[in-house]
Amino acid sequence: MLREKPKATIYDVAAKAGVAISTVSRVLNNSSDVSDATRAKVNAAIEALQFRPDRTAKSLAQKGVQTISVALPSFTTPFHNEFLKGVRQALRGSGFDLLLSDLGSTDPHATLLRFLERGAVDGLVLVGMPVDDTLAAELRALRAPVVLVGYASDGFDAYVWDDEAGAYAATKHLLKNGRRRIGMIRAHSESEFTSDRIAGYQRALAEAGIAFDATRIVRGETEKHAGFSEEAGYEALQALLAVHPDTDAVFASADVLAFGAWAAAKDAGLRVPEDLAIVGYDDVKVSRYIGLSSIDQSILEAGKTATERLLARVQGELRGVPAETVHLSPTLIVRGSSGSE
Repeated sequence: MLREKPKATIYDVAAKAGVAISTVSRVLNNSSDVSDATRAKVNAAIEALQFRPDRTAKSLAQKGVQTISVALPSFTTPFHNEFLKGVRQALRGSGFDLLLSDLGSTDPHATLLRFLERGAVDGLVLVGMPVDDTLAAELRALRAPVVLVGYASDGFDAYVWDDEAGAYAATKHLLKNGRRRIGMIRAHSESEFTSDRIAGYQRALAEAGIAFDATRIVRGETEKHAGFSEEAGYEALQALLAVHPDTDAVFASADVLAFGAWAAAKDAGLRVPEDLAIVGYDDVKVSRYIGLSSIDQSILEAGKTATERLLARVQGELRGVPAETVHLSPTLIVRGSSGSE
């Protein structure tokens, strides 16, 4: 069995470049106190050895630099892109570095633990991750402030949305517009917020005297991004229409699902909203331009506010102030995809 090649160290880089360890450190920290020729020699050694500095060691060397980390399920979905815009706004001019961790959807808990083991950060914003006792203990072991987004846990600042209220508002709107055969497109994975959105949908139907039919709640086959994708929305509407061709409205539990459903409706020869009304969830930027009715979660503002709270914790401005859970209220935004209010 081949033995894994040991990682190159700062000592290896210094030896290969023929310079002192302190010189390598200055190059890594972008110090101006290094000649161009020496910097080029050190960088060449770094590339040749494929040296990657340890995050913790670098943090200790850069005593004036602090790092905020954001761990989230994906960087590529519109929801998380919008959230990160808010994070960047909060960090602008703060002097803090930003370190991102893509947790993915296969085993986000294990991915997060590996990320935390690799090095220290001065604060962490954790997005879309339920916190059990094991994870709570790991987060406390960070010895750094943590702000949760999407889920709450005792002892941590948290920002959570009322997902049941949002789904209720979306379904109620469709009912007010005379729709009675309303389907719901849900995410592929099981989660607390998915359950809450289903509960809001059911409550609105019950108030209207419409019997709940579980076959009207569908999801697509595509599993990427935990089912939050245009492909999954397209597949879900196809499946719904195959069983219930009389469907006259759809509540999609994410805007990206609604985008796919809209395309599937068009391909099925249905007019939106005349034949099929559609309401999404998240109110991402694209929704405002294509006329999709949606539930606005103020995602950018949530990213900004959560990060500002974390910065205040890191900088000691909230010393002695107990952690709090902030409940965020979603708002229905009506556009052309669902008809008038």
